[in-house]
Amino acid sequence: MYIPKFNEETRTPVLYQLMRERPLASLVTYGRIGLFASHLPMVLDDEPAPLGLLKCHVSRANAQWKDFDPQVEALAIFSGAEHYISPTWYEEKQATGKVVPTWNYAVVHAYGHLKVMDDVEWLRAHVESLVKIHEAGMSQPWAVSDAPADYIASIIKGIVGLEMKIERLEGKWKVSQNRSEADRRGVVEGLAEIGSPSAEEMRRLVEETL
Repeated sequence: MYIPKFNEETRTPVLYQLMRERPLASLVTYGRIGLFASHLPMVLDDEPAPLGLLKCHVSRANAQWKDFDPQVEALAIFSGAEHYISPTWYEEKQATGKVVPTWNYAVVHAYGHLKVMDDVEWLRAHVESLVKIHEAGMSQPWAVSDAPADYIASIIKGIVGLEMKIERLEGKWKVSQNRSEADRRGVVEGLAEIGSPSAEEMRRLVEETL
């Protein structure tokens, strides 16, 4: 990924936070048919040194788990806040008019070699972990054990697990760092005026640069 120095984010806790807040990743692999991508909720385990481990699962019918080159790194892309940035928000527009629109975003790329996990105990533990994480905020959290055991067993037969030990992480926070403070303040005000959830997310990231 192309990352200008002023957009580079190297703080692992910050990268982990985005990965946990936006766990639906695009998993890209290379195999006999070329590039292949699936969009999968991932569980991040930050214990294995040095950068942690990603766990996910795919449908057994998804060819990706069989058609990838284990010698080639896989790529998991986690997309965070993003928003269109209007040049009308820049002070520079009034001064010289030499401004153009852009798009701000935060993204994490995780690289590593995939390992297939076709084991019932691993799969059940993974599914229970995934459910526990995403049901945590519910008033009445659903648990895997709430469903009939034979039904869950049949569901698990239909999936295959994947593990990726993270070998390198890249973070890009394109949040108007290349603009003057006055232009960034204009971006903050413009996004605040829009007030949508996505605008608010980006407003906070730009504000942090001031």
